[in-house]
Amino acid sequence: MGNKKADNVLAQNRKASHDYFIEETYEAGIVLTGTEIKSLRNGRANLTDSFATIRNGEAFVHNLHISPFEQGNIHNPDPTRARKLLLHKKEIAKLVGSSKQEGYTLVPLKIYLKNGFAKLLIGLGKGKKQYDKRETAAKRDAQRDIQRALREKQKVAR
Repeated sequence: MGNKKADNVLAQNRKASHDYFIEETYEAGIVLTGTEIKSLRNGRANLTDSFATIRNGEAFVHNLHISPFEQGNIHNPDPTRARKLLLHKKEIAKLVGSSKQEGYTLVPLKIYLKNGFAKLLIGLGKGKKQYDKRETAAKRDAQRDIQRALREKQKVAR
């Protein structure tokens, strides 16, 4: 039997689900240098302002901040450089069509290690309006109140 290891999440974009309705997700590999992967393994990445684009049939992620590796040399790459994403041609073609629609964008959701390789989960997101954000927060609070009431009821029943 193979040794199946759980996904090791290195960085996550928590703000993405607040700002976008995520409709589809895609797993993409990232082209990195040696010092970048070492820095990633140390958890030195930030996805907050990052976004993905597709140019000339290739996918890229922009503003993904990977801090320079401390034990690296003077040739460390720029921390926010555009990095190529590895996707199948069919996935790229589907993303091109979907992201051309008004209001849709490609949002990096999280970076994780899978079988020793760095992967980026990107989502096809539609931007939320302010009233959508308030509605989502109200639903979350209501669900939390329901769960709290159920726990209290279970404690009393014992």
